[in-house]
Parts: sequence; structure tokens; C-alpha cells
Amino acid sequence: MNIFTTRQKMSYLFSLPVIVAALGYFVDIYDLTLFGIVRIESLNDLGLDADKVGAMILNWQMFGLLVGGILWGVLGDKKGRLTVLFGSILVYSVANIACGFLPEIQFMDTTTLYCILRFIAGVGLAGELGAGITLVSESLPKELRAIGTSLVAGFGLLGAVVAKLTVGFSGDWTIAYFIGGGLGLMLLLLRIGVVESGVFNHIKDDIQVKKGNFISFFTNYKRFVKYIKCIAIGLPTWFCIGIFAFFGNQFAEPLGIPGNIDPGACIMWAYIGISAGDFASGFISHLLESRKKAIFWMLIFTLLGVILLLSGVAKTVNMYYFFMTWLGLGTGYWAMFVTVGAEQFGTNIRSTAATTIPNMVRGSLPLMVILYNYIKEDFYTSPTDGVINATIVVGTIAFSLAIYSTLTIEETHNRDMDFLE
Repeated sequence: MNIFTTRQKMSYLFSLPVIVAALGYFVDIYDLTLFGIVRIESLNDLGLDADKVGAMILNWQMFGLLVGGILWGVLGDKKGRLTVLFGSILVYSVANIACGFLPEIQFMDTTTLYCILRFIAGVGLAGELGAGITLVSESLPKELRAIGTSLVAGFGLLGAVVAKLTVGFSGDWTIAYFIGGGLGLMLLLLRIGVVESGVFNHIKDDIQVKKGNFISFFTNYKRFVKYIKCIAIGLPTWFCIGIFAFFGNQFAEPLGIPGNIDPGACIMWAYIGISAGDFASGFISHLLESRKKAIFWMLIFTLLGVILLLSGVAKTVNMYYFFMTWLGLGTGYWAMFVTVGAEQFGTNIRSTAATTIPNMVRGSLPLMVILYNYIKEDFYTSPTDGVINATIVVGTIAFSLAIYSTLTIEETHNRDMDFLE
């Protein structure tokens, strides 16, 4: 095990790949959560139903993430991590700028166009995190890997907070879309000085090494089980964000909370918690010398928050926001979960794994929302019973799969990254 001086640690942890990956993820999260923040305002402004149409548009964005995860993941292993970092941000930046022009576009149905633009944005947004985490994981010494990736995610997740504040200060949701797209295009200039991963460069020109084979996750039983477990570990993160935050306005009446719950504020407070949790998760893993233990205890902490929230402890809107921060803090193992995905697989399919795994989790949100709406609307006539019981069913599935997978997956703390599948 290598011993580093404080100066050496700072040199690694604040190197250009880490800084650029953190800034890229910041812009990524800004644009990823922006629709959830402006959902009600933008759809009301466009004369559309905020809940029904909003759920459909959100599903198209998440489907875009699923498609983009596969696309960028394969490209990252075939063409390099930097190719994805440049290409993905260009795609979602242009899509977000186009969203800002929605009130002015009259040549097609607004709902259809909004869905198309959020789908394209989702495709672009899918590449940022996986490529960034892969590049940082392969660039840092194994002893500092957990801390480095947690710094990337911890800072990057603050993008949701800035997105909410931007909407508030600008007073216009279209301006928030323009700012998000502009930030992405500015970031492209900063990335010019970043160099490719040395680990990837070792195999880049080796034609005998099969790179970026997405199908390989399904052709080997052991690899397939490992891949599915990696996805399952992340399910509670988007259960909490997708149900409690994005649709926070639906929980006021069932929980007996007077007043209106703002989904945008829910997202902001949740991501404040997630950012803090991600900063902490790397240090927790480092201290426990275990990825699995860090994730497990953060899952238990999150589950406790869900149980207390659904039991009716939150009596005011501000208390609901407090629990959003709690759930965010607990699900702040996001960076650790993506790092585990990168560490489980060899260099030749690592970018594919690290990019598709978190986007499979994001892509599972439409399935959660469909199940949640099905139970809520088809099995219960009372909004109180429907919302609470639908949430319990979906949450039980998500947490059960995550806890089982965390306990049974291979430990990857201090694993060397220079190996092939």
C-alpha cells in the first residue's frame, strides 16, 4: 500500500481530470434535474397538464438516459473516455438551449416536441458521469480512488441546487435552460487540456482486445449476475428522487401536511443532502476499507428516513423538505455505487459498465413511476391510501434488491484497475 504526503494527495485529488470531471457532472446534474424543477411552471405556461404530461416527458428523458448509457458506454471503451466527455456534453447542451425556445416554436405539437428534446437531452446526459468516473478511477492511485470519485460527485450534485436557484433568480424557466446549455458549451473549452486515461491507452490500439462489447454482460452468467447486482444497488437513489422529490406535490394531502409542497424545492433539498452524502461516502469507505459497508449503512440510514416520512412524522412543508435532505444524505452513496460498477469490470468494458449501470438505474424510474401510478390509481379510490401504499410497494422492491445486492457483491476496495475481461 502506497503512503502519500498531504501535498501528493492534494496534487492527485485536485488534478485536471478530477476538476474537469467534477465540473462536467455539475453541469450534467444541473440539466438533468432542471425539467423536474421547472416541470409545473413550464407546462402551465405552455398550457399542458403538469402531472400527466410531466410524467410522460420525464419518462422520455429517462428513456433517453437508458439509450445514451449504452451508446456512450460502448464509445468510451472503443474510442476513449475523452470522446464521450466531449460528445455527450455537446448533445445535451444543444438540447437544453432548444428547450428554452419552446414557447416560440409553433411548427409541431408542443408535448411531442418537449418529449423529443428531453429524450435527446437524456441521451447526452447519459455519458457524463460514467466517463468521468472511469477517467478519474483509472487516473488516481487505488488508495485515493474512493475520495476522488466522491469529490467529483459531491461537487457535481450541487448542480441541482444551482439549477433551483437559477430558476428563482431569473424568474423565467426558459432562461434557466439557456444558462444550462451555455455552461455546457463553455465547459468544452476547459476540457481541451485533459489527457486520456493511461490504463485505456495501454489497450487502445490492441486489436486483439475486444472493447466495448455490451452484449458480453449477458453472455457470461457470473458477469451478468454481477452487472445486475450493480444496477440493483442504485435503485433506492432514484426511487427517492423520482417519487418523493419529483412528485412531492402529491404527498401533502396523504401525509396531512397543510400547504403546497414544491417539487423544485424538494429536488434542491434532496440534492443538498446527496452532495453532502457523496462527499462523506468516499471518506467512510476509505475509513472502513470497504465499499460494501459504506453503501450498506447508508442504505439503512435512508430506509429509516423513508419509514419515518411515510409514518406521518412530517407535519409541515418544511419538515417534508427536511426529510428530502435526509433521504438525499442517505442516497449520497451514488458516487460509491458508480465506482463499484467501474471497479467490478475490466478495462476493455469498464466505460460501458460505468456508463450503463447508473443509466440503467435512471432508466428504471419510468418503471417505478408506472407501477406507482398503477397501484395509486387502479387499486385505491382514496388519494391518501393510494399514494402511501403505492410508495410502500415500490420502495420495498427497490430497497430489498439493493440491500441483498450490496451484501452479496464482491468487495472492490483497493482493487487494481489494470485488468481485462
